[in-house]
Amino acid sequence: MIKLLIVDDHEMVRLGLTSYFSVLKDIEVIGEAEDGAEGVKMSLAAKPDVILMDLVMDVMDGIEATKVILEEWPEAKILILTSFIDDEKVYPAMEAGASGYLLKTSSASDIADAIRRTHSGEAIIEEEVSKKIQENEDNGYRMNLHEDLTRRELEVLRLIADGLSNQEIAEELYITLKTVKTHVSNILSKLEVSDRTQATIYAFKHNIVNQ
Repeated sequence: MIKLLIVDDHEMVRLGLTSYFSVLKDIEVIGEAEDGAEGVKMSLAAKPDVILMDLVMDVMDGIEATKVILEEWPEAKILILTSFIDDEKVYPAMEAGASGYLLKTSSASDIADAIRRTHSGEAIIEEEVSKKIQENEDNGYRMNLHEDLTRRELEVLRLIADGLSNQEIAEELYITLKTVKTHVSNILSKLEVSDRTQATIYAFKHNIVNQ
């Protein structure tokens, strides 16, 4: 039995999906969350097999919720289910670590099948979304590298840009010096820069400082 958590701010969507899945023998809805923040709490507490995640929600959107969940629980399998197919949603969602991206125009049976495949470890990208990604790659599309940074890494990057040393960052965030060094290493790698100066330039260029 696949344990499923549904995160969506539309009650009718949650009710409709829950009602459909209730007649299936292999999928059990163990909870529903109406926003990303609640979805994070329920995901980390219940550890469902698959999380069905909406993108546009109040309090915390699906992209941020996906990042937070995977930061705390890297093994989580998150399947995005949304009405949006624009670049600002598709790329950040996939870069955040989502296991798949599905549109709400999909049939209930297709959604159920995608949940099963996500649970088995497959990466699910709906054909329409896949075509758009390929078109953008063919046109040289490249998303902002900082979209791949975790919330904590963004905090560290802002403090680097403010001129703080590793020790000062550790004291500011109440974390160990070793942890700071790990974050800095990850930041430089993800931003594809070689030192703190280049990371600072990147931060200012992309308006990350003092956000």
